[in-house]
Amino acid sequence: MTTQFATFAGGCFWCMEPEFAGLKGVGKVLSGYIGGQTKNPTYEQVCTGETGHIEAIQVEYNPAEISYGELLEIFWRNIDPLDPYGQFADKGSQYRAGIFTHDDEQKQLAEASKQKASALFGRPVASFIKPATEFYPAEDYHQEYYIKSRERYKRYAENNGRKERLHAVWNGKPDSLAS
Repeated sequence: MTTQFATFAGGCFWCMEPEFAGLKGVGKVLSGYIGGQTKNPTYEQVCTGETGHIEAIQVEYNPAEISYGELLEIFWRNIDPLDPYGQFADKGSQYRAGIFTHDDEQKQLAEASKQKASALFGRPVASFIKPATEFYPAEDYHQEYYIKSRERYKRYAENNGRKERLHAVWNGKPDSLAS
């Protein structure tokens, strides 16, 4: 079986990458930029919010070992689906949460999971679903930042409000969005 790609935006890509890396069936997780109009954008360009790109991760996975549905569950549990302005301490269009689909099956599964999330919260979630466009890997120093810059990442992760907000949003909710 060949590998497939799943692309998720969940605020700062540094915090999304470790949630998928190392999972059985996941081969590679890349941090990068997607959805904008600038070719080969840099981090500095994306940070301005003017390129139209969003920080995202691209997950290469083997569907025989981990399903797209399982990846969607991990995505939802690691974002605040109610915030349309970014994620946690990171605000701006480049930090919005959403799903970039690579084919019709992914689109259908993503839409179904979004409907379930909306029902779970009793209102529409802010997270978007869009077709995947060209994905530009971020600069090398951003890849596996949680490993390469362990202390800086730890300080960032402890102070960005992510852990507390995820607990507030998801505490008491069912463990699965599956029907």
